Amino acid sequence: MPGTIQSIERAAAALRLLASTGRPLALAELSAALDLPRPTAHGILRTLREVGFVDQDPTNALYTVGAGLGSLSTPGWDRHDLRSRSMNWADALAGGTGCAVFVGVPDGRVVSLVHHVFRPDGSPQRLRTNETVPMHATALGKCLLAFAPLVTPAARDLDLQRYTGRTATTPAALESQLVAARRRGCATGFAEYTQGVGGAAVPLRGAGGLAVGALGISAPVEHLFGAGGVVRARLVDQLTAAAGEISVTLGHS
Repeated sequence: MPGTIQSIERAAAALRLLASTGRPLALAELSAALDLPRPTAHGILRTLREVGFVDQDPTNALYTVGAGLGSLSTPGWDRHDLRSRSMNWADALAGGTGCAVFVGVPDGRVVSLVHHVFRPDGSPQRLRTNETVPMHATALGKCLLAFAPLVTPAARDLDLQRYTGRTATTPAALESQLVAARRRGCATGFAEYTQGVGGAAVPLRGAGGLAVGALGISAPVEHLFGAGGVVRARLVDQLTAAAGEISVTLGHS
């Protein structure tokens, strides 16, 4: 059997040291205590800081245990923090695509909408932040089912209610759509929840690549889809680029 991974052992030792001393520590102290060259210790601490497990005081450069370590048992990101990190990119995405923009997170068997930007066409719309939508009948929901399977229900455990004639109402039909979403990197919904309205969504990823939410666009199907029911490539490109930028702010590299 292969041995342990040294870099993980060293990171764990650094966290134990920071947690046990009860005071902030300097890089030189940590380096000496861990018997590591300063550049090696600095690289470990920098990585732990970027994922939120270590904090560094900007005034004196001392290290302490980060808040992210205490939130390991809490799934996903705080919804308010996720919304604040998404707002600027979501606004720009709405302006660039002409679509409504949503940020969603898993909430049991539904998707909770944590942010909503109106379509910029002046049409009558209502703010849907804090509402929930079904997982199986929306692009946001299918994105979370496809890319965050450990924090979302299995297809067989969902209430596959029919909303339109296009809604997937069997686990096999839904699973087929999820396979296609994983292959494309983007989930879509073609008038499956609301007649005449479509959507596309891609995952928002945090540190280590974990999907922590979904970013989606929504518009009339004729605006969103081209020939053959395929989402227009320029819209997918803009959606993917915005999700990438938001993910960087969430710690994804």
